[in-house]
Amino acid sequence: MSGVPEDPASPPGLDLARLAAWLPGVIPSAGATLAASLIPGGKSNLTYEVTDGASTWILRRPPLGHVLATAHDMGREHRVMSALADTAVPVPEMLALCTDPEVIGAPFYLMSRVAGTPYRTAAQLEVLGPERTRVIAEGMIDTLAALHRVDPARVGLADFGKPEGFLTRQVNRWKKQLDASYSRDLPAADELHRRLAADIPRESAAGVVHGDYRLDNLLVDEIAGQDEVAAVIDWEMATLGDPLTDLALMLVYYRYGKIAGGEAVTDAAEAPGFPSEAETIARYSAGSARDLSRFGFYLGLACFKLAVILEGIHYRYLHGQTVGPGFDTIGPGIYPLLDMGLAALDEQG
Repeated sequence: MSGVPEDPASPPGLDLARLAAWLPGVIPSAGATLAASLIPGGKSNLTYEVTDGASTWILRRPPLGHVLATAHDMGREHRVMSALADTAVPVPEMLALCTDPEVIGAPFYLMSRVAGTPYRTAAQLEVLGPERTRVIAEGMIDTLAALHRVDPARVGLADFGKPEGFLTRQVNRWKKQLDASYSRDLPAADELHRRLAADIPRESAAGVVHGDYRLDNLLVDEIAGQDEVAAVIDWEMATLGDPLTDLALMLVYYRYGKIAGGEAVTDAAEAPGFPSEAETIARYSAGSARDLSRFGFYLGLACFKLAVILEGIHYRYLHGQTVGPGFDTIGPGIYPLLDMGLAALDEQG
């Protein structure tokens, strides 16, 4: 490590003294004294708001401690948002990517700060009223459809993933991730994986997949008096593949929110005015000609994926490698999610 002394005022996972020494090389106007705060809500990659008193930026880095293979790739997040800059999908401006772990202890990237609210709970939306809630939710759905209409090759993402065999690899990948975070027996997870692997459908046309699409991964702002999606964020699991996995995961988040009450993920769909699941699928389908006849599989896969992600977070919590509150309820919440996945395999599109 360099001889820059550690800043005692630094938040966990971000050494401000080292960052201040590095920052002028990419933003010459940056001041020498920085302050930062951890943005709450995320349970995976860490996000900070950084300021020199005159300008404010957003910094993203991997979580502390246990990191699953292939996850938390800062370069991939930076690349996909850079590629989408001139499309109908709103993203923050990418300012810099640092792959040198010597700077703050891990790779990271810096992006512009976008004004907007990541609505996560029904209580937040209820204050706005049902009409604004519906506008916000419909904007979320329309933005997802717009993402899935992006031609990966046209924006320089032709080699961003391997769409052929995507669903098979997803089933296998999340089983490997589960094994890598083993801390307890989960028979329902084993059964869900077995059933998914035994009946993988033909994939829909390949596109850019966000991988973790939901309302609180969007920044919503009032633009010209109208609630609009100002930016889609948290692209850590983005790839090329079957876009129906995004739609399924979004719906599973909202199904799970009804069970978990928003503690583990989000209960935004419970707010008055929020479109029903059927309305959500119909609006998405209006902007996407994809076959939903095997959508039950996608819902089951989404439940499995989310359960594995939460189990990885639970693993880090057990080993004292998490930052912030709210991690103690994640472990017990995985059981109903796995049951939901098994039930979803019997659903039709």
